[in-house]
Amino acid sequence: MPILKKSLTAMVLAMTAVAGTAQAEYPEKPVEFVVPWPPGDLEDVLTRMIAEDFSAAYDVPTAVVNKPGGGGGPFPGAIGVANAPADGYTVGSFIIAIPVVGPQIGIPELNPDPFVPLGNFLTYPFVIAAAGDAPFDDMKGLAAHAQDNDMVLGHFGAPLVPTQVTFGLAKEMGFSYASDAAFDALDCNTLASGDVDVINTTLQLILPCIDNVKVLASIGSERISLTPDTPTVAELAPNLDVSLWNGLFVHKDTPQDVQDKIIAVAQKTVMSERAQALAAETGALVYWQPAAEVVSQIEKDIATLAGIETMLAE
Repeated sequence: MPILKKSLTAMVLAMTAVAGTAQAEYPEKPVEFVVPWPPGDLEDVLTRMIAEDFSAAYDVPTAVVNKPGGGGGPFPGAIGVANAPADGYTVGSFIIAIPVVGPQIGIPELNPDPFVPLGNFLTYPFVIAAAGDAPFDDMKGLAAHAQDNDMVLGHFGAPLVPTQVTFGLAKEMGFSYASDAAFDALDCNTLASGDVDVINTTLQLILPCIDNVKVLASIGSERISLTPDTPTVAELAPNLDVSLWNGLFVHKDTPQDVQDKIIAVAQKTVMSERAQALAAETGALVYWQPAAEVVSQIEKDIATLAGIETMLAE
């Protein structure tokens, strides 16, 4: 009988220990938010806001880790999130290219797509622009001018989504750029130097000289608040309707209750006064798009970009 009692006692203690481990509240240790860009851009600023609020809400340290390479590959930040344990302690802040392009370009860690979205929170104010003294005022004028003049396009990289959209719009409007080149920075100086005739860049980078620049179109489906008279690419060519969004992602095996805790903070942060003030200052759209809608958005964007690729190959 004593042996049986001892066995029962040991079993109860073991079950209690297991239950205590299973019920450990997330989060109980530092959480990393991975941004696949250098510090300072809009998604980095907003992700840092989310990380700060997460730390305050759950009383744990957080860190924002910048791992450049998130636009057209090789996506080291996304690979790091994919390889991390699916426990919510490594969260990716990803631009459209990672879930839309990443699984398509032969990176084993990203194919099949290892992530689930928590929600999108940002659409970049990306624009196609020319110098203020350009002999055209809009995309139609650029298309006409390019028939008899060589136009040079500056971009951040040919494989990137906004560059592909810019090439696609040119083809839709019956012209092509005579040449193009990738730049580390595309700002007021790029146009003033005369190195290129047209650039695609974030509005944020040309705001200091906005009165001396002609914004020809914005990339996305909604007009930018700071350039309300400028049409979107989607207005000019509905088949090119792609927005340059950014969202939070975790490994697909992350427990739902953990996902929900991250979502609760992030949603509150992006709708806060300070986040909306950033939106007003930069022309960005800052919002919260739920996970189910992001899944549909990704499917739509994959189809749109496949159409652009086919168009450009013809």
